[in-house]
Amino acid sequence: MSDAITPFTLSVPQAALDDLARRLDATRWPEREVVSDWTQGAPLARVQALCHHWRHNYDWRRIEAHLNGLGQFKTGIDGLDIHFLHVRSKHPNAMPLLITHGWPGSVIEFMKVIGPLTDPVAHGGKAEDAFHVIAPSLPGYGFSGKPATTGWGVAHIADAWGKLMTRLGYTKWVAQGGDWGAAVTTAIGVAKPAGCAAIHVNLLFISPGAGDMAGMTDAEKSAVKAMTYYQEWDSGYSKQQSTRPQTLGYGLADSPAGQAAWIYEKMWAWTDNNGNPEDVLSLDEMLDNIMLYWLPGNGASSARLYWESFRGALGAAKVDLPVGVSMYPKEIFRASRRWAEKSIKNIVHWNELDRGGHFAAWEQPELFVGEIRNCFRQFR
Repeated sequence: MSDAITPFTLSVPQAALDDLARRLDATRWPEREVVSDWTQGAPLARVQALCHHWRHNYDWRRIEAHLNGLGQFKTGIDGLDIHFLHVRSKHPNAMPLLITHGWPGSVIEFMKVIGPLTDPVAHGGKAEDAFHVIAPSLPGYGFSGKPATTGWGVAHIADAWGKLMTRLGYTKWVAQGGDWGAAVTTAIGVAKPAGCAAIHVNLLFISPGAGDMAGMTDAEKSAVKAMTYYQEWDSGYSKQQSTRPQTLGYGLADSPAGQAAWIYEKMWAWTDNNGNPEDVLSLDEMLDNIMLYWLPGNGASSARLYWESFRGALGAAKVDLPVGVSMYPKEIFRASRRWAEKSIKNIVHWNELDRGGHFAAWEQPELFVGEIRNCFRQFR
């Protein structure tokens, strides 16, 4: 393993795609749910339709070629191969932007925003808003290596990302993230690695304290209600992944239908949709993302990030770097600015948008790009 930056070309063997087809054909389906909605999980008919499309209509080579065309690389950091996209802007004064995904996402979340960020003029923007985009795959995700030892939690990843930016030669840069990417980006804000001028997140791991419960605004009451719903009805995946990721991994590694359903249900629960995830994301888009779990067999390795990181106190540390926050209405946790200011000293951008969910860049690319431009314009 080398600390050199080496180009990486995706070339999935046809045998792996043939094996996927065989497994999809041999799926042993459970009986259907006994309700008429999603309250027992992803409905049988919906998962069968997704897998039928995967088996008969989906074209992996399309997204494989697209990723190869963007520019993929690998480098060894702390004994682990890290995969990342590095898309440089043609504009000489572009700002380096480190952008990190979460679970159950991947670099696929950023396919709609890389173009507008790196080439704003071609997308109705201004050259002075250009970014170089660096999008790593989290350890154990996508085509990054899978940690073989403990210790790869959020703080370690944040440190590794700082090393990556230094290795790329960037002396001034900004960072952005959602979901685990927001946790990693917040940890970057705490650690203040050399060169990082500011961070932006679209999820804050900040809950109200006992003293915050009185005099809440309507928005804060709605946020508390959403948190309560999440804890009671939507967090089972998190408990399993943070306590027994290995046990879960056997089924996800062996069954493509199981891996697809595990992710597809969150596409329904966490996107700003009208009842179905397909209202927001196409089947192909969701399967592009699912393939970055299926092909490398990342069911267990991606889940281990929960096991590693939930032993710490997410969101408890103070952040001194300038912070931008964009809050989307269907986000899982929607901290208020009042709550955030207790641990974030320098909020330089705060906006609460009227549409969008957990996968902000994927769901609302135009809004997301606008938020990034507005937040980081003051640091150029």
